[in-house]
Amino acid sequence: MKPRNLFQEHKTKSVNSPLAERMRPRTFEEFTGQQEILAPGRPLREAIERDTLQSLIFWGPPGTGKTTLAKLIANTTHAHFVSFSAVLSGIKEIRAVMAEAEATRHQFNRRTILFIDEIHRFNKAQQDAFLPKVESGDVILIGATTENPSFEVNSALLSRSKVFLLRALTTSEISTIARNALTDSKRGLGDRHIEITPEALSAIALYSNGDARIALNTIEFAASVVSEPPSKHENPTSSASHRIDSLLLANILQKRALLYDKTGEEHFNLISALHKSLRNSDPNAAIYWLARILEGGEDPLYIARRLVRFASEDVGNADPNALTLTIAAKEAVHFIGLPEGTTALAQAVTYLALAPKSNAVYSAYSNATKDAHQQTASPVPLHLRNAPTALMKELGYAKGYQYAHNKEDAVTTMSCLPSNLLDRRYYHPTKRGFEATLLKRLEALERLRQKKLGQLQGQPNASIKKRE
Repeated sequence: MKPRNLFQEHKTKSVNSPLAERMRPRTFEEFTGQQEILAPGRPLREAIERDTLQSLIFWGPPGTGKTTLAKLIANTTHAHFVSFSAVLSGIKEIRAVMAEAEATRHQFNRRTILFIDEIHRFNKAQQDAFLPKVESGDVILIGATTENPSFEVNSALLSRSKVFLLRALTTSEISTIARNALTDSKRGLGDRHIEITPEALSAIALYSNGDARIALNTIEFAASVVSEPPSKHENPTSSASHRIDSLLLANILQKRALLYDKTGEEHFNLISALHKSLRNSDPNAAIYWLARILEGGEDPLYIARRLVRFASEDVGNADPNALTLTIAAKEAVHFIGLPEGTTALAQAVTYLALAPKSNAVYSAYSNATKDAHQQTASPVPLHLRNAPTALMKELGYAKGYQYAHNKEDAVTTMSCLPSNLLDRRYYHPTKRGFEATLLKRLEALERLRQKKLGQLQGQPNASIKKRE
């Protein structure tokens, strides 16, 4: 079965086609947004225009131009272009495409560009089916996904592809797209002479949340309410032009949509606002952003996971109870769900906002991670290794190990870091909250170790280096 090419279409789209489809850009000049990757001279633009593409993954929220880019490639390339949607196709169609691609390459020395819309919907086995032909060069794979390809695309395919991130469109770009649709007489609504107030245009741009398709669908519906196409005997410029204003939009939308998209830019903006309000110890702002996120339809367990992370990253040992409380809030939400679980999250948010703050744990791990990646991976010191066999003991495993519990104060002079990192200090407790107690404890331990080292070296009055 030969898969249907989803891009096969009449050159002039039917007036019955959705406005979003009729207004789809046909050239780079018509394309609005994504200039970071599509401006003249940019590598992707050059590769498309020169027909020198390699495998690509377009990752971005809905309505940002992923499928449109694929159509531009289809109109530009001399390669055999095949497209299908992961929603409609299965392993049978994949195998048919792979066989056709191999035959096309061998018979005509012509490669196949395969565009897969919503590639994240293919499972591992289906994605694996592409790999041999991508490796052999029979197929250039172009995937489009709204999900993070790091998690949704097989690592083997991902390593052979260049990922391009498409951002949510700005309100200015959405406004431009909407105005073009209202003024274009051939493909848009220009023949209806519909006016739109600046306030209404701005409202649509905000409501669309960076999604051009939502904007165009809203414009199309509003236009159908205010106007019918002029009859043959009607002067389209006579009488008052039909107008889309804020009142009309309010009636159409009924309830103002909260600007939230679980996979779009606003998702990250709102989560960032919540996180930064908590970090700034502002419970009022934190509660507001929590409400915006929850009322926008976010999974409450996602929020709970972010709060657990915050408890360790930004509160840490300044208040160890923060982690306990956020775990309890997560369990409460999981147990009772929404809307009852909102109060558990609100309790956690207000507690975290008012808790003493410390990122010492986060910084300690970050610095240790940097050393783990950048410094020589020194072997574990012999005295820290177990010695379950006689050979290991002969090789010096466990030799010199000091068992802390054998000491009256449970403190030894033994170093537990590799020799090239002996002087490293990763954890620097603050003087805030319970961490102030930990700081005193850490300083006391260091003084005790220094004293014992001095005694071992015959220097009972050895100087003690104070922590900074």
